[in-house]
Amino acid sequence: MALIGYARVSTQEQNEVRQIESFAALGVDKYFIDKCSGKDAARPQLNAMRDYVREGDIVVVTEYARLARSVRDLLTLIDDLTAKGVQLRSLKEQFDTTTPQGKL
Repeated sequence: MALIGYARVSTQEQNEVRQIESFAALGVDKYFIDKCSGKDAARPQLNAMRDYVREGDIVVVTEYARLARSVRDLLTLIDDLTAKGVQLRSLKEQFDTTTPQGKL
């Protein structure tokens, strides 16, 4: 099992340092960073993360807004990760697929 972080900042002027510091505090093994709008479907690092994760891994985000900009996109991503045996955890929101409640 590995902790895999995913961070995204919307503009080149924004800084991902806070997200990376949160990952470091958790002991995240590897992280992926996109610098683009959440509306942009072409997020190369999100795609790289999806290819990289393996069964038993946990993807960590500081908040779900960094991962997806709509509930539909978030649910699709959760379904895709779950099908690979990968869990998802947000540091901000209480929804965490590593818990029995989060799996509902």
